[in-house]
Amino acid sequence: MNKRIAALALGLVASVAFAQSYPSKTITIVVPFAAGGPTDRVARDLAEAMRKPLGGATIVIDNTVGAGSSIGSNKVAKAAPDGYMLLLNHIAMASMPNQLRNMPFKVDTDFEYLGMINEVPMTLISRPTLPAKTYKELVTWIGQNKGKINLGNAGIGSASHLCGLMVQSALQT
Repeated sequence: MNKRIAALALGLVASVAFAQSYPSKTITIVVPFAAGGPTDRVARDLAEAMRKPLGGATIVIDNTVGAGSSIGSNKVAKAAPDGYMLLLNHIAMASMPNQLRNMPFKVDTDFEYLGMINEVPMTLISRPTLPAKTYKELVTWIGQNKGKINLGNAGIGSASHLCGLMVQSALQT
């Protein structure tokens, strides 16, 4: 992950090499999720990696949360396209158009894709007293307990939500 952050930071620096006055003001990275979460952590690491190559630039993290990341995303979509307000989002950008009827922006035209920062593996975790100890045992246990199982995730449209739906579909529950 750190190599990707450094590569992106260097790419950003290289893209503005001819515009020596950049940055002339604070750069804001909007994270459309709560402070302290995984996306926020990645944004803070990215900001730190960008500071030195950008000559000690001031880079702030703005956690503008709500509506499956659409509020923070809209903030960036409506900002001046001058490189001073960036958005750090994840799978929500791909799932939003299918979840929200009246989005105030267009995911495919209102943003310039800069690159992927990191990849996040998904894990399945349970309480230690769950009788299933292997995936095969878990599938059997789920079949025996239909309608009694709760699955927690990061929210509608999140990677963990979509993975849960894929498992549900695969198990036909």
